Amino acid sequence: MKKIFSFIAFLTFATGVFAQEELPSTAIKDVSTGKKIAFNQTFEKGKVTVVSFWATWCVPCKKEIKSIREKLGEWKKETDFNYMTISMDETRAEGLVRSYAKSQGWDFPYYIDANSDLKRSLNFQNVPYTIIIDKEGKIAYQHAGYEEGSELETYEKVKELANK
Repeated sequence: MKKIFSFIAFLTFATGVFAQEELPSTAIKDVSTGKKIAFNQTFEKGKVTVVSFWATWCVPCKKEIKSIREKLGEWKKETDFNYMTISMDETRAEGLVRSYAKSQGWDFPYYIDANSDLKRSLNFQNVPYTIIIDKEGKIAYQHAGYEEGSELETYEKVKELANK
């Protein structure tokens, strides 16, 4: 029992420390412009941002982004925040990422982490993976996987952080 309590205390501490980390300056590529930019430079200061990590071959990823996109207009009327996606596809699939985003009518920024450098910097394993960056530029929430309706939980966190 003592070991379980110690482990829970460690996880609580580790989560708190992780939430305080600076965002990595790992370069990602803006698919629409072709220019590289540091991940930590993609955020608007003082504004909450949701980041969806995805891949063209990932069906749950596409479902999550589609669900968010369908609600995005309504959510943004209620809460001021930004949304962006980062593809985990390889460099050779960049054209596929671009054409998919255009075919879906994405009107938000979309990037590619072709060598998975950012993925390694953030230390996550699989997509879909969602993070929320708070107004101070720190990771305030993270979620792996997607189940229908889980985007609503993400939005609740966005509202909570945006209204702080």
